Amino acid sequence: MEFAIKAKRILKYFGKYNLALDNVSLTVKRGEVLVVMGPSGSGKSTLIRTFNGLEGFQEGTLEILGMKLEPYPDEKLIREIRRRVGMVFQQFNLFPHLSILDNITLAPIKVQHRPRKEAEEIAIELLHQMGIEDQFKKYPSQLSGGQQQRVAIARALALDPEILLFDEPTSALDPERVKEVLDAMRSLAFKGMTMVVVTHEISFAREVADRVLLMDQGKVIETSTPKDFFSNAREERSRKFLNQMME
Repeated sequence: MEFAIKAKRILKYFGKYNLALDNVSLTVKRGEVLVVMGPSGSGKSTLIRTFNGLEGFQEGTLEILGMKLEPYPDEKLIREIRRRVGMVFQQFNLFPHLSILDNITLAPIKVQHRPRKEAEEIAIELLHQMGIEDQFKKYPSQLSGGQQQRVAIARALALDPEILLFDEPTSALDPERVKEVLDAMRSLAFKGMTMVVVTHEISFAREVADRVLLMDQGKVIETSTPKDFFSNAREERSRKFLNQMME
């Protein structure tokens, strides 16, 4: 079985004493959807940010698509990983002064040196997949939050990544906009995209995840199938977390 991500005994400190990741080990297979859950401050976002080099780590080993990340890697390796690992953030991080089309085509043209016409054709197709192809001439401020997040997903896909990371992609959205973003993510999952998703959306985790991982205080508490996690969690900490989520 080929793994997209392999992490072994990752330690990450902020400063001398703030241990953000405490001996974290996990694997993600190609084509798998791993949902990461846990309370605020548990290390979820820090963890997935190590997967594309946005956060470093002090000890352990991390292998991304066969590329080995040691502590303090060189920038050339980080750039190569980011070409192959896309990320969608909680905040949309779109350039407000650029049109939707230009937001999506900027990186393919500048980073991958694709011809503009080709980049634009890909962008329009991705917007079509996201259900918002008619918005390509607009600017981010003219779109709803849900539409902006779908543009952010299209922008990540424009680089043709092998892994997509999602850091609480719906937490900044109004409730009525959450479904349209989750539907776009479901579509990607069903097409076989390897995804690591930090989210509190239980329905998404139940339906789409291959496995659910619970973190607390920088540690992996439990990794289970959605069925086992939501109906028969092994760990007391997992059951307590789920009870609080259901309240």
